[in-house]
Amino acid sequence: MPADAKVRPWWLAAQTSGEQAPAVAAEGLSGAEAKARLGQFGPNIFRDRPQKSLLRQYLARFKNPLVLILLVASAVSALTGEVTNFVIIGSIVLLSVTLDFVQEHRANAAADKLRQSVSVRATVLRDGVSRDVPVGELVPGDLVLLSAGDLIPADGLVVEARDLFVKQSLLTGETYPVEKRPGPPSGTGDDLQEATNAVFMGTSVISGSARVVVVKTGAATAIGEIADSVAKPAEATSFELGARRFGMLIMRLTVLMVMFVLLVNMFFDKPWLESFLFAVALAVGLTPELLPMVVSVTLSRGALRMAKRHMIVKRLSAIQDLGSMDVLCTDKTGTLTEAKIRLEKHLDANGKPSERVLELAYFNSFFETGLKSPLDEAILAHQQIDSSQWKKIDEVPFDFERRRVSVLIDNGKTRWLVVKGAPDEIVGLCTQYQTAASESPLAIDDAARTAIAGQFHALEEEGFRALGIAWREVPLDHPHAVVSDESELVLAGFAAFLDPPKASAAAALAGLNRLGVSIKVVTGDSELVTRHVCGELKIPVSGILLGKEIAEMDDHALQARVDSNNLFCRVNPAQKERVIRALRARGHVVGYLGDGINDAPSLHSADVGLSVDSAVDVAKEAADMILMRHDLHVLHAGVEEGRRTFGNIMKYILMGTSSNFGNMFSMAGAALFLPFLPMLPTQILLNNILYDLSEIPIPLDKVDAVDIRTPRVMDMAFVRNFMLVIGSISSLFDFLTFYILLSVLQADEKLFQTGWFVESLCTQVLVIFIIRTRGNLLKSRPHPVLFASSLLIVGLAVILPFTPVGSYFGFVAPPLKFYAILGAMVVAYLLVVELAKRMFYRWMAGVRPA
Repeated sequence: MPADAKVRPWWLAAQTSGEQAPAVAAEGLSGAEAKARLGQFGPNIFRDRPQKSLLRQYLARFKNPLVLILLVASAVSALTGEVTNFVIIGSIVLLSVTLDFVQEHRANAAADKLRQSVSVRATVLRDGVSRDVPVGELVPGDLVLLSAGDLIPADGLVVEARDLFVKQSLLTGETYPVEKRPGPPSGTGDDLQEATNAVFMGTSVISGSARVVVVKTGAATAIGEIADSVAKPAEATSFELGARRFGMLIMRLTVLMVMFVLLVNMFFDKPWLESFLFAVALAVGLTPELLPMVVSVTLSRGALRMAKRHMIVKRLSAIQDLGSMDVLCTDKTGTLTEAKIRLEKHLDANGKPSERVLELAYFNSFFETGLKSPLDEAILAHQQIDSSQWKKIDEVPFDFERRRVSVLIDNGKTRWLVVKGAPDEIVGLCTQYQTAASESPLAIDDAARTAIAGQFHALEEEGFRALGIAWREVPLDHPHAVVSDESELVLAGFAAFLDPPKASAAAALAGLNRLGVSIKVVTGDSELVTRHVCGELKIPVSGILLGKEIAEMDDHALQARVDSNNLFCRVNPAQKERVIRALRARGHVVGYLGDGINDAPSLHSADVGLSVDSAVDVAKEAADMILMRHDLHVLHAGVEEGRRTFGNIMKYILMGTSSNFGNMFSMAGAALFLPFLPMLPTQILLNNILYDLSEIPIPLDKVDAVDIRTPRVMDMAFVRNFMLVIGSISSLFDFLTFYILLSVLQADEKLFQTGWFVESLCTQVLVIFIIRTRGNLLKSRPHPVLFASSLLIVGLAVILPFTPVGSYFGFVAPPLKFYAILGAMVVAYLLVVELAKRMFYRWMAGVRPA
């Protein structure tokens, strides 16, 4: 190895060193060798993050500050002789942590299995056979086969290439694709732009095909080395923002309540250890510590149900965002239309049938090496044309700025540049046009240009998608095709395609509209064609914005226009992404459905990115959900499932916050006038864990139809107001319980604590049946498991003071008169909460109309 090879980039060093470029046989690695190298080099991921053992995952649960405080407090109790407190607190903490770990681990395992079913794979040669393997299993020396639309799975050297163009803006910032070819690089430095013989992980193939030998994998790749700087995190989604706000609300309440209780107890000179444990128990009682488990279990169950409906969830929280989605941005082709495109007409500039147009269109599509579009497939399927006498010399691949593709072909006698693309772009590049009536091309003057534009506009108004077809002859020694060659062209005419609307699309769109989801069509196609399709699908057109108009607007101007327009036509990928960002800035929860190379930025920017199983790798990698069938009915079912999931999570939040807040507020208030603690710390913890156990079946529960009809987001004002209203009622009945215990039953410290424990647990568990539905309790039946678990916990609360276990928690057996009073109070409490709930929802409907 030359002395300087160690510091030279591997794509340069590989030219002179076999060490940097693994030797590769024509048949690729053997399976045994690939397995050995996987053990040597590790998995092909950006960062090596080995899966933690189950024990380490379990122990990580103890990092929760409240859990640590409880464990320290229990240890202090043991050191001061309070062994019973130590055992009880430790047992409750272990039970809570174990319950959370088991449920969430099972949920995540189910979700991971679904994600793996749609993970991006790479095509490699192993033992001389082409096979698809997970990207993470690639190793140095693998021979990878690439084609248009593929994500490049590792850093490697190009062995063979056919018009390979790669977009590597992720690493270099280059806007336009770069051509890659075997042999020496174009430069002699470490600039990635000069590495024309190398491809890099995370970039994507725009056109062409290639064989690449893998050189670097995982953290050793270019993107792995700079992962922190290029890994631009996605903006927080609607659900993530709501979860953060909820966490801040709970944290503020907890701090205020704990500080208040500590100050009061210090003022009254109560024992410091008991006061500290009481304050910590209050903090635990206020915190819905099972929320992460409830969210994970609910989302994973939602993901499994969605899989049965042909949707695979890659990011679990996207289920919430899908349920909250109120705007769906979608392309036209394949979503609103059948994607079974047929070439219907091939016309000259005067609108007359032309075989010349068909011939040129066929040559362009036949020799193009980029990702074949449905239009290319329709041209090639329309009629077989003999191209054996022609060979391709070069190609200028399609890109979304130029909106055209050119091929340079030669038959030994003449050399043509054949161009196909958007009709307005093609006509703008032409200086002459051909007709069936004239053998020689005619010059395009202003009158001819207007007449030609009228021809393709008329096709678009009839619902045809038009392509302009042009050509020009170049010298036989013209070596390469470049963008500047696409000038002074001769217009041959237009190819017109028909893509009928989907028979099911109208019904599915109507269903989404009934669910409060508005459809916005974001397409690179003509506004005339798009309007025609919308007319057939009975989609009212509220307004149209063109790409050229968007280009002239700043972000604020675009935000002012996105709501009033629902068709965005002739837009490029960057403009699509701007439309989505503008909608999100207006407060919408936005979904984006796309399957092409150009859709990746939009899929990444939306609250929920949706793609299909047949999409290119770039789109599937960027998407949060994959539709296994390209059908809006599947999406409609997914939205309903997302709302059911959101509804069940909101049930837990509303139940937990209102009940916990009411009880903890009562405890803090009782500390002001009672000479003893209203409930022992161990009793608070036991109350909390039993209550949480009763709520575990919430993910199984049904959701009211009213909660599925409209999109909902995690509204902190709504949660706060509900907590204050229902929590205040809970506190009023708690104080009534205090009065009865102290004045009627003449309760001492132990009886008071026992009586309130039983009343508190019975009321907050049974109120589940009221809070879980907006409507009438009798008309919305809870899931049998939820019903059984709630009654079981209530029964346990009633009999616990009579058991030996109850004595360890400081309970005593209440008189039977207490249970008679308790029954009447529970019934009264549930009736009052039911009335308050109905009034609250009526009030909120007036404040925030649905």
